[in-house]
Amino acid sequence: MIKWALFFDAPEVDPAVDRMVIERGGMRSTIIAVPDPEVAVQLSVDLVADGVQFIELCGAFTPVIAAKIIEATGGKIPVGIVGYSGGQTMQALAKIFS
Repeated sequence: MIKWALFFDAPEVDPAVDRMVIERGGMRSTIIAVPDPEVAVQLSVDLVADGVQFIELCGAFTPVIAAKIIEATGGKIPVGIVGYSGGQTMQALAKIFS
C-alpha cells in the first residue's frame, strides 16, 4: 500500500482531529490541517514512523518548512510543495486571502 500525506495551513485547527483519511485502490491519503506550518514538522516525524512514504505541502508552505521536514525525517522520504503559476493565478489567490 502506498501511504502519503498532505498538509495545509488553516487557522484555529487541531491536527489530531482536523484530518481526513481516504483509503482506496492500494493508496492511503492522509490530509491534515495545521494551525501553523511549523506544526507539520513534528507531525511529519510521526507520519513517517507510521509508514508514510511521501509528503506534499500546500502552496502556503515555504521551502524552509520543507527543508525542516526533510531534516526532521532524516531525508527518508520525498517532500514536495504544491505551487501556483504566476500572474493572474497569484493575484486571484491573494484576493481570496485578503
